[in-house]
Amino acid sequence: MLRVSSALPLLFVALSAMIGCGRAERTTPAGGASPAPRKVVLQTDWFPQAEHGGFYQALARGFYAEVGLDVVIWAGGPGSGIKLKVARGDADFGLQRSDDLILAASRGMPLIAVAASMQHDPMALMVHAESPVRSFRDLDGRTVIGNVGMAWFPFLEKKHGITIARRQNTYGLGEFLAKPDTIQQCVVTNEPFFARQHGRIVRTLPFADSGYDCQHTIFTRRELTRTAPEMIRAFVAASIRGWRDYLEGDPSPADALILARNAQMTPELLAFSRRELVARRIVHGDPAHGDGIGLISPSRLAAVMEQLLGLKILDAAVPLAEVVTTAFLPDATTLP
Repeated sequence: MLRVSSALPLLFVALSAMIGCGRAERTTPAGGASPAPRKVVLQTDWFPQAEHGGFYQALARGFYAEVGLDVVIWAGGPGSGIKLKVARGDADFGLQRSDDLILAASRGMPLIAVAASMQHDPMALMVHAESPVRSFRDLDGRTVIGNVGMAWFPFLEKKHGITIARRQNTYGLGEFLAKPDTIQQCVVTNEPFFARQHGRIVRTLPFADSGYDCQHTIFTRRELTRTAPEMIRAFVAASIRGWRDYLEGDPSPADALILARNAQMTPELLAFSRRELVARRIVHGDPAHGDGIGLISPSRLAAVMEQLLGLKILDAAVPLAEVVTTAFLPDATTLP
């Protein structure tokens, strides 16, 4: 695994000169007419799916339009370059795990989390029902298919004193379906659905249960926190409203948009994913722990940073104020 260098890469030195070209705040036309909606671009982390349901709900139900925003949602996928697009001003917001955002900040990228899209990490390991792997400790000496550069590999090894053989994830389920001893990284709201469609009974070991539980963040570039604070505040509030409406109300407006924009999506998968999001409280979190839709917790990001430092993935701590802010959350929703 590559360590994070404390040197500022040349790419981001050059990038800093480009950051000032971001979009400006809305202006009011002469004659007192209503200001034109401000165009805002959200770059997601994958193809349209229920895991983005709150954003599509806010778009479909007009919640963004109500606060003066003309929101465009760009689909993600492998190699979509989310962080770079936001940093250079192509997109205004992106979705990213908190550990990835911390590492980006350590490399000099001017990015900051302003809200959470998910309170708990939906990523897990998936095994067949008959697998002898019942806990993370049972992974010792076994091969796991996953994203080999992710921090959960060394975290599990260090925590349990085990060794895991790594194989790069290709995002397919062919080997898993064919070989009952396969252990594969998954998202609990997605891959188990396809395994069951093929008649496989599976179990999952969520990384959130291991102690490595990253929030998934909505982030922007730091420049916008100074030049467009009201836009950020409006986008965050409308997105939180969209997530609450999608998970607690009728999801059909968002589902219709997602189905129209993702030819591989089905109503059955959308329903499965939404049920898992609700049942596992992935977006809501646990109110007893101070969680809630959209809440971003600086203390949780600080804990993740300590884990990255302990694993020597991160060379030096990053000032927390450069990584996360609660200033743009709706009233009474900030966390310590």
